Amino acid sequence: MNNAGQLGLSDEEDRESPCHVKLLRMQKVVYISCGEEHTAVLTKSGGVFTFGAGSCGQLGHDSMNDEVNPRRVLELMGSEVTQIACGRQHTLAFVPSSGLIYAFGCGARGQLGTGHTCNVKCPSPVKGYWAAHSGQLSARADRFKYHIVKQIFSGGDQTFVLCSKYENSSPAVDFRTVNQAHYTSLINDETIAVWRQKLSEHNNANTINGVIQILSSAACWNGSFLEKKIDEHFKTSPKIPGIDLNSTRVLFEKLMNSQHSVILEQILNSFESCLIPQLSSSPPDVEAMRIYLILPEFPLLQDSKYYITLTIPLAMAILRLDTNPSKVLDNWWSQVCPKYFMKLVNLYKGAVVYLLRGRKTFLIPVLFNNYITAALKLLEKLYKVNLKVKHVEYDTFYIPEISGLVDIQEDYLMWFLHQAGMDAVTLCSYPFIFDAQAKTKMLQTDAELQMQVAVNGANLQNVFMLLTLEPLLARSPFLVLHVRRNNLVGDALRELSIHSDIDLKKPLKVIFDGEEAVDAGGVTKEFFLLLLKELLNPIYGMFTYYQDSHLLWFSDTCFVEHNWFHLIGITCGLAIYNSTVVDLHFPLALYKKLLNVQPGLEDLKELSPTEGRSLQELLDYPGEDIEETFCLNFTICRESYGVIEQKKLIPEGDKVTVGRDNRQEFVDAYVNYIFQISVHEWYTAFSSGFLKVCGGKVLELFQPSELRAMMVGNSNYNWEELEETAIYKGDYSATHPTVKLFWETFHEFPLEKKKKFLLFLTGSDRIPIYGMASLQIIIQSTASGEEYLPVAHTCYNLLDLPKYSSKEILSARLTQALDNYEGFSLA
Repeated sequence: MNNAGQLGLSDEEDRESPCHVKLLRMQKVVYISCGEEHTAVLTKSGGVFTFGAGSCGQLGHDSMNDEVNPRRVLELMGSEVTQIACGRQHTLAFVPSSGLIYAFGCGARGQLGTGHTCNVKCPSPVKGYWAAHSGQLSARADRFKYHIVKQIFSGGDQTFVLCSKYENSSPAVDFRTVNQAHYTSLINDETIAVWRQKLSEHNNANTINGVIQILSSAACWNGSFLEKKIDEHFKTSPKIPGIDLNSTRVLFEKLMNSQHSVILEQILNSFESCLIPQLSSSPPDVEAMRIYLILPEFPLLQDSKYYITLTIPLAMAILRLDTNPSKVLDNWWSQVCPKYFMKLVNLYKGAVVYLLRGRKTFLIPVLFNNYITAALKLLEKLYKVNLKVKHVEYDTFYIPEISGLVDIQEDYLMWFLHQAGMDAVTLCSYPFIFDAQAKTKMLQTDAELQMQVAVNGANLQNVFMLLTLEPLLARSPFLVLHVRRNNLVGDALRELSIHSDIDLKKPLKVIFDGEEAVDAGGVTKEFFLLLLKELLNPIYGMFTYYQDSHLLWFSDTCFVEHNWFHLIGITCGLAIYNSTVVDLHFPLALYKKLLNVQPGLEDLKELSPTEGRSLQELLDYPGEDIEETFCLNFTICRESYGVIEQKKLIPEGDKVTVGRDNRQEFVDAYVNYIFQISVHEWYTAFSSGFLKVCGGKVLELFQPSELRAMMVGNSNYNWEELEETAIYKGDYSATHPTVKLFWETFHEFPLEKKKKFLLFLTGSDRIPIYGMASLQIIIQSTASGEEYLPVAHTCYNLLDLPKYSSKEILSARLTQALDNYEGFSLA
């Protein structure tokens, strides 16, 4: 009913559902009282606003007019009101500082206590001896005449004042603090006990229905866990939820006790059948959205038995939210603690795994599609929030179980077709849930798909050639490179330049001229190692080696042809496509650039820690004397062949001093010069070669760190697994004395020495993305005496190990072999 504007919504139209009184949003309302057709509200600061019918002066605005907007009672400004009460057509207000009770509105039956029965349109004191507490009267001789006000009440055409005697007085009730206590303890142990009792009264349907209505009401839940400090509650906004999630957690933990099973069952039923299904896509106010933070704390959402009836429907309700409330929830998720956020991520990861495991039990496929899509889209929403606030590491979203539950190759093909317009639910549309190994399978699937296209094309052409009696011109189903060891770079450039882009998708086979070795993988690996060693040779000046990070980056200036960088790019792409780990010491910034992610200061800290720290110190410097302390302008000094050159970061940068206001701009320009401007030519040539082999949609699935792991492996070492998967040849077996001595010695090595052994044996101190087992090293016996050192055949992960008679001799010979190994890196 809103015939007189008593809803404060700027009009007189009735409302069937709750609406936000926006004009009171910033007033910090703590108490509300309603008459027949008018409303009064009390604010935290003691102000009073009224609106609605004013025909009897009950609004206190010195008029008999109706008000459709909340309007402050000006006569009470300057006084701190702590209690208000509305009758049918009159209003009361209590001011404790003066001990006065004010009344206004209809006085026809004396309900105003002013001594007459006329209406009053401005606040007028109620006659009588009133005080708020005994301290106001201690100096008065007539203090025993006074009534110490406890609380005021109004109803119909009556007014009541609850008082205490002077001798037994206590301070008057303050509706503002009572309201605060009421909010923060709305659901407590006493409430739970009452609920349990009423739900046990099986013969009283009205009582039970009353509890059910409370438990099914989003409004009741939204108002039950407000911040303990009322000031925090009033900060509720699109960025701050104003809710105490710890109280929510404590309540639900209590309810999980078996003695509260009746309540828990009713809450479950209420959530399933009423509350969640009725959640609106357009909540009336930001405070009505707290329910989306409260519900995930309900423990039964974590139980797989209720994924279909609770967890997934909640995801669907969240995804139904209109744009603005959806953004509000994103903002609130940005503010929650990482523990809460991680629980939410794990909840929906668990739902995805549950759905995939039970996929075949769904009689209606569309239901499965709807459920899995809701869970995945909810995870995607959380993932996008996490990209901004970084509550958790990106790999928290990985679902490792997927590899065993889904045919990744098939899913990738479906996703590939989906890009072409085929409608299907594919997990590849949500790449953040795949770990690096799963993404590797996708890349390999893409490689096989591309290679198959290339091979099929070649085979079709072969048939044509045979039919035309030109078999010598038939094309090979492999990418075959003929190279000479003494002219490796030139031959590789020549060979790769004569092949089309589609040829690069074929399986690689390398033939060293004059050698008869069949390439079963080892020759290809040796080709990569030797070619990259040659290309990274410092004499060409293609890359700068950073001593303090042991990393490489493109040189500011070099004199080789662009096609050399293009060749390195192709080589790196071919290494990935042919599942070969190469020992390239590039920073993460390279892989970011390949994925169109802008490198930042953190990347410079990785590449050049000294420069990175210096720039961070500039940003963090608290003083005002930045110009005098750092003496910088917008230039950068770079060394080229022993000559120091000054480069301008912006036009006329040598004339622009770095100060407090432009230091961030300077740092951004500095980082941009290192990673973008200075290397643009060389990087462009490199990336065009790399993307020629590895480009395409599949690359978008990777994180920069995952792409790096694809190329150079990772450091997830499992040395026991290395031993378990080792293969033995000749006289050796896992039980041979020398082999036992070898593993005893190896496991006693410190980490750096173990990594050095990997470098010695495989050409890289990192392991393939599939883990240590995929290395599968080979140890074979030799006829050499124990005065000889172990010999590594890097291309085959093969170790020639003489039969040493003691652990000491074996350790000494192996250490000597490792110390003498030079490796392939620029360092």
